[in-house]
Amino acid sequence: MRFPARTGPGAKERQPSFELKSQADAFAAKLRHDRYEGVFLDPKRGEITLRAYAADWLERQVVSDGTYRNYESFLRIHLLPALGGKTVAGVQHNDIEAFVAALSRRLAASTVCDRMKLVTHIFQTAVEEKRRAEDPTEGVKLPRRATHAVDEDAIPTLHEVDLIAKQISPQYRLTIYLQAGAGLRISETLAFTADCRRPDFLRVRRQVSSKANREDCQTRFIPLKHRAEGEYRDVPTPAFLAEEIDAHLREWGTVTAAGMEVLFAPRDRAKGTMPTATTYAYHFRQALKAAGIVTPDGSPKYTPHCLRHFFASTALASGIPIHEVSRWLGHRSIKTTVDVYGHLVPASWDRCRTTMQAALRPGTPWS
Repeated sequence: MRFPARTGPGAKERQPSFELKSQADAFAAKLRHDRYEGVFLDPKRGEITLRAYAADWLERQVVSDGTYRNYESFLRIHLLPALGGKTVAGVQHNDIEAFVAALSRRLAASTVCDRMKLVTHIFQTAVEEKRRAEDPTEGVKLPRRATHAVDEDAIPTLHEVDLIAKQISPQYRLTIYLQAGAGLRISETLAFTADCRRPDFLRVRRQVSSKANREDCQTRFIPLKHRAEGEYRDVPTPAFLAEEIDAHLREWGTVTAAGMEVLFAPRDRAKGTMPTATTYAYHFRQALKAAGIVTPDGSPKYTPHCLRHFFASTALASGIPIHEVSRWLGHRSIKTTVDVYGHLVPASWDRCRTTMQAALRPGTPWS
């Protein structure tokens, strides 16, 4: 004989049953208590499949087009094929562990960690909406990220920077110095317009879309990374860079695109509408090969991003505060700058000793 848990008068849903009456009474009491406290979870709310819930969740997010595409791609290619058939309430901790293990065999550790933030967000929303009691991603061990610290071998020398500028296609010479001398990302460099130049500084407002070279691209210029439409950042302009900009304008002028005077738009319409990081990479690789800046197997030694490393490392080596460098680089937070470049900041042991000695024991030199 089994005892039904009487959860309330007139309850129409199926009642669970137990071998002992005391178990049925305890279950019913807890259910009544949860309802009274407002923490009762209706099992039916968790019966929606993860595939359907994730699609609905994604449509409710206020994100940029690029972020939306990244989320949709990850869900479609990775999460939903693995777990999409399960109900939201049915996904267990061990399901997530198995998913992370499988994902780690296909993607880099840093990518897995970043993508799992999305998975956690989905399940935390499900918990907030009372579709399940707990977040199954909580406590799941993620792969250890590799260090973000830049390898000093990935930083070109001044001689190498000048060689690349000499060997790259002439219309792109200035791009080398905008990256190495002002720390611009390549997508920001290619979006450089006449109005970016101000007295003694550059005002960077936009970057080119990854699809800017396609005729069907509707938005060739998009907001800066980690910034909203209309936001910008200012970067000091060294005198040599101002001279390079002048020389480029004298030689190449500008091309009107999207109502702006763009410096690097193709002059030949057969070569597309705007260059992108991908199309530019070809010219960069050819320049490195022509300059002989290659690895033992003949591959280009650097990528365009290495020129940003040159800018950051040079500034830090000269004693410029890392928070200033972080702002000029356009990092989301100073933590990123410290993680990537912190080891390049000159050691300040002696300066710290002198400062503390002078503050706490003025007039008494330290030995």
